[in-house]
Amino acid sequence: MEDLIGWAASAVLLATLVRQIVKQARDPDAEGVSTWLFLGQATASLLFVVYSVLVGNWVFIVTNSCLLLTALVGQWISWRRRGRA
Repeated sequence: MEDLIGWAASAVLLATLVRQIVKQARDPDAEGVSTWLFLGQATASLLFVVYSVLVGNWVFIVTNSCLLLTALVGQWISWRRRGRA
């Protein structure tokens, strides 16, 4: 039951982040996007992946790996938008 709660929380969190990335990708400029937010998210997510592997928790390994991916994709979109401006 505990893992089910963890997977549900992971799904909700990832859905909200994916929605934000889609919104960001459709925005013609990246004015409201903070590079520091994405750098902080990527760093924290990477550290949480390492921690999750060390403690052997698959919910957190998968979730934090996906969070790291969303940070990288979000930053890539932001850089592309700023490069076009």
